[in-house]
Amino acid sequence: MRYLGYIVIFLIFCSISCGNEVQPKPKAMLALNYPRPEYRPIHLNCPYTFEKNQLAEIAPSKSRNGCWLNLNYPLLNGTIFITYQPVRNNLDSLLRDAQKLPLEHTIKADAIEGDIYTNDLHKAYGMFYELQGDAASQAQFYITDSTAHFLTGAVYFNTQPNYDSIYPAADYIKRDMRHLMETIRWQ
Repeated sequence: MRYLGYIVIFLIFCSISCGNEVQPKPKAMLALNYPRPEYRPIHLNCPYTFEKNQLAEIAPSKSRNGCWLNLNYPLLNGTIFITYQPVRNNLDSLLRDAQKLPLEHTIKADAIEGDIYTNDLHKAYGMFYELQGDAASQAQFYITDSTAHFLTGAVYFNTQPNYDSIYPAADYIKRDMRHLMETIRWQ
């Protein structure tokens, strides 16, 4: 008789629990909203100018070169590191070094895509690299006039690289980096 009570309770539980089928959850990315970028030209005591997002704060680099700078994004916890070097019959080595930098991330990157940038009007030529995956840097670029100026930039976040978590911030800063390249003017 005692077992009959357990069986009845079990059958009632089974009949109540049936009904809604379990469905897989759709894949989702973290949705963060950042302010719309407002770009302003910056003029430094350097042989180049460009437009930067008002969200970014300019900080001098710890390098002894005065035209190296950091664009800090406190809200996004990331920084674009910008380096400048004059071209003095060393364009080949500068290009080789700049093209090697993204390849250093191949161990962690799932993909590296390079886009050629050309602006004949302002004599600005370069490459923009997007890295996908848990790489330390999510985007890098170089730009030059091929005769006198060479500028590189790379974004790094102040956190362990987890692509899913930093994707919204990385995407935002990538657009700023492209805008920087498009507005570069040599002095």
